[in-house]
Amino acid sequence: MNILVTGAASELAHALASHLSEDHQIRLTDIVDIKTDLEFVRCDLGHDETTNELVRGMDNIIHLAELPPDYSDDSLDSDNLTIDFLTRCTYNLLWAAVEENVKKAVYGSTLELFDKYDDDLTVNENWRPLPSTDPYVLGKHLGEFTCKEFARTSQIQITCLRYGEIVRVEDVKGQPYDPAWIEIRDLVHAFECALGEKQAGLNREWSVFHIEADAPDADYPPARRARGTIGYSPKYRFRE
Repeated sequence: MNILVTGAASELAHALASHLSEDHQIRLTDIVDIKTDLEFVRCDLGHDETTNELVRGMDNIIHLAELPPDYSDDSLDSDNLTIDFLTRCTYNLLWAAVEENVKKAVYGSTLELFDKYDDDLTVNENWRPLPSTDPYVLGKHLGEFTCKEFARTSQIQITCLRYGEIVRVEDVKGQPYDPAWIEIRDLVHAFECALGEKQAGLNREWSVFHIEADAPDADYPPARRARGTIGYSPKYRFRE
């Protein structure tokens, strides 16, 4: 498959590209330049031909919807920049994807959408998000709405993956356990599962899955829907 991965400056994009490039043709993109041995196209994800050129020929898109670390734009304050990138640029990317007949996109969202719920509640994909006014969380929530509308009205299938804080198990060894942790290699596996169409007969244009580590007291049912529907099987446990 030809796969476009956005947010190329992020550690997650690097991990995804490194793994997926073993079996697929990868094109990376971001709004800043990066160093990579893979194909890279710098793009602002504007509503213009450059975004169409970016997605042309792609079978799938992984849209991480992440600004580069320490990125700034003198024309917008940081809060407005975050919301603008997570909403307008997501819209522009999907608009171009539909025009160029891309069949599937996977959108990276956040489990922070449920932080307002009490800690003793166990939520799943059927619960209504309660986004805060934090620009990142609000932007991800609005980005989900944008994706959902494209899936509902256009010829593109979109899978949304919600996840928590991305870590490596060796980097948090000895630290107090945080149920929000998701091992980056398990998350790469989840994105690969979402691309793999292993949906057990499920035929939907819009799907949402919670992705988390296998833990005995997780805030969310340990990815039950993702396990049974797309074949997600986490390998890393932060504690027994």
